[in-house]
Amino acid sequence: MGETTVTTLEGQEQTAPRPATAVADATGGTNGRGRAVLRRLRTPRRPRFWFEILLIAVSYWTYSLIRNAVPEQKRQALANADSIWQVEHHLGIAVEDAVNHAVNSVTWLIVGMNYYYATLHFVVTLGVLVWLYRRHPGRYAAARLVLFATTAVALVGYYFYPLAPPRLMTGGHFIDTVVVHETWGSMASGDLKNMSNQYAAMPSMHIGWSLWCGLTLFALASVPWVRVLGLLYPAGTLVVIVATANHFWLDAVGGALCLAFGYAVVRLWYGALPHGLPRHLPAAPGPDPEPDPASAASPTSTSRRTGTPPQPERAA
Repeated sequence: MGETTVTTLEGQEQTAPRPATAVADATGGTNGRGRAVLRRLRTPRRPRFWFEILLIAVSYWTYSLIRNAVPEQKRQALANADSIWQVEHHLGIAVEDAVNHAVNSVTWLIVGMNYYYATLHFVVTLGVLVWLYRRHPGRYAAARLVLFATTAVALVGYYFYPLAPPRLMTGGHFIDTVVVHETWGSMASGDLKNMSNQYAAMPSMHIGWSLWCGLTLFALASVPWVRVLGLLYPAGTLVVIVATANHFWLDAVGGALCLAFGYAVVRLWYGALPHGLPRHLPAAPGPDPEPDPASAASPTSTSRRTGTPPQPERAA
């Protein structure tokens, strides 16, 4: 099928060779369709509200399920915590215990940090996602992918490198500030600790997510004070995770590296970072208008289509 036959002088039919373009179309059709599908997937599309709500909810549920399903290797996690502590001593940055005790001596400050740790991690991240959805729809999908890729690679760290937070170290002299001050809401201490993996401190997603929020606001916000707040938020989060003895400094470095991985994924997929994409998506082209049957049948419209002048009507 699709081949042309010619008759030679001897009367025998021979198959004519197929044109080179036809051969290329036949062999490259599948590859061409695959490239078209890939190009369509890489093109930012307008986010749909209910789909995004469902996607975020299912993604966080999956993240929590996998994180908490990682076996709690207490002995290995404590040994890794001792190793991290020794490395920080070697680097001269092992001051978490001093920060923890100093802030704990100011009750109102440490209680505020406990609530900061328990709530803003979720509230600010969701707020930035909503802001992107409303104000930067063309960049929303790419920015969301950064967050998802950052969180996904963090799960690998939780599985392969269990780490106890400083407050659970034996002989570390750290204060579990949630237990001491009986504050509410933290999944890391108190009555809710059995609902969360206590040995998933490396990397710190409090830092990964807060850095994502801060960099997103700094890169895309037009109001100067919002951009300043964007930079202060991850800095404040760093102080909070150390003062509450939930993380080491190096946990924060791990969170920053996970975020760098997330940006690398988006750079490879979209060919640009979120702030380099258009703010708004182009409007989808509408369907062509239906031709008017009356005008389509008129001599004038026929002449316009064919290029011939209209013929005068003859009297009956």
